[in-house]
Amino acid sequence: MTASDDNPVVLELTDVSCSYDTGSPAVEGVSLSARKGDIICLLGPSGCGKTTTLRAIAGFEPVVSGEIRLNGNVVSTTGRHVPPEQRRVGMVFQDYALFPHLTVRDNVGFGLTSATANDRRGRVDEMLSLTGLSELAGRYPHALSGGQQQRAALARALAPQPVLLLLDEPFSNLDPDTTERMRLELLHLLKSTETTTVLVTHDHKEAFAMADYVAVLNNGKLEQCTTPETTYHLPVSRFVAEFVGQADFIPGTIRDSVVVTQLGTFPVPPDYPGPPEVVVMIRPDDVRIRESTEGDGTVASRQFRGSEIIYGIRLGSGDFVHSSEASTKFFALNSKVELEVIATHTVIFDRKGWKT
Repeated sequence: MTASDDNPVVLELTDVSCSYDTGSPAVEGVSLSARKGDIICLLGPSGCGKTTTLRAIAGFEPVVSGEIRLNGNVVSTTGRHVPPEQRRVGMVFQDYALFPHLTVRDNVGFGLTSATANDRRGRVDEMLSLTGLSELAGRYPHALSGGQQQRAALARALAPQPVLLLLDEPFSNLDPDTTERMRLELLHLLKSTETTTVLVTHDHKEAFAMADYVAVLNNGKLEQCTTPETTYHLPVSRFVAEFVGQADFIPGTIRDSVVVTQLGTFPVPPDYPGPPEVVVMIRPDDVRIRESTEGDGTVASRQFRGSEIIYGIRLGSGDFVHSSEASTKFFALNSKVELEVIATHTVIFDRKGWKT
């Protein structure tokens, strides 16, 4: 569930740029916002600027231009930098950064320095209960599993009631089964507490599972920020299309309001402004195949993925497309097939890789 548009804006980045120590840009002109209760995921490959953006929000990195606001107050801009401890921002690091000499209870209560003893005890008990750690309160970090350490770090970050929670690759140290379980637990916790959150990851599946909005960064620039569904089905660039899921790109030519390709014709938006030479993005889940000796495709590869099989189909033109089929539907290698594409799901890019 996405936060309501009536909710107040908690975080605003306006044309934010940051530089490396060498002076070269790490982040350029990034603008985005989050309302109370939103979960925004910064998604991209290593070196794209997502962690630098997160650190700038936290106050660990200065901005060289633009501004960052929290609850309407400027916390970062040229000539002004509010230190991290004054921003009321909670952060969970990749390695969780729990204090090894403190128990779970003392770790969770570490940031409640201004609270009375009774208030501190009550808040810690509340966080331990919320994260399912009440029975482990007396343990030290080394005696916890990876998932338990993550919950302890999360409880510590939430205890001071921050206006914003920052999560840096929170599942990177967990095995796949634990990761799946912790995603569900974390999502339930964040939504039940209406905690505004910015999450960093390089995993598009993680971003889609967790986020209300996905902000895709590439070479320090924000290429797209929208819902997971729109990011997947209507990417604005070839980079976004390929980064968030498998995609094939078939060359085509615009003729009489349609794009003509090896796979047939596809509709073109009536206000299409671009050049006649284009490429058409097709997802494997939009391609259906059936055996036919008259078919233009040949099954060239097969990847079994449990519930589905991804078939690689070589066309007569030499182009390749992929089809996602139920794992109970079997096609032999080198068999001839016909292809059917869901035309309404295709996206047209110019030859430079940008949506037209």
